[in-house]
Amino acid sequence: MISAMQSALSALQAYGTKIQANANNIANGATEGYKQTRVTLATVEPGGVKAMADKLDTPGPKIYTETTDGLELIEQSNVELSSELPQMMLNSHYYTANLKSLQAADELLDSVLDLKA
Repeated sequence: MISAMQSALSALQAYGTKIQANANNIANGATEGYKQTRVTLATVEPGGVKAMADKLDTPGPKIYTETTDGLELIEQSNVELSSELPQMMLNSHYYTANLKSLQAADELLDSVLDLKA
């Protein structure tokens, strides 16, 4: 019972980190030179998950921009909104699913404690 709650809490924290990274990437998608943050998940014993954030160093598209010195080639953000938005929706659903798992384990624990009383 407790391990189910620990696993769900661990997953909630990990998917919360993924959602924060998605939101930050989307918010900075139009910032020149911004590098996308990618969060990967790894299994942690006993029965948990850990989120690890990395900056992607892939170059963004370069466009000519008018500056005081004339036209300059400026690197844009490497964030792809077409992949960030669906990932954010998926991560939101995974977060909700783990929240429901935590609620179910809590209700089950309450029932067991009521039986003992």
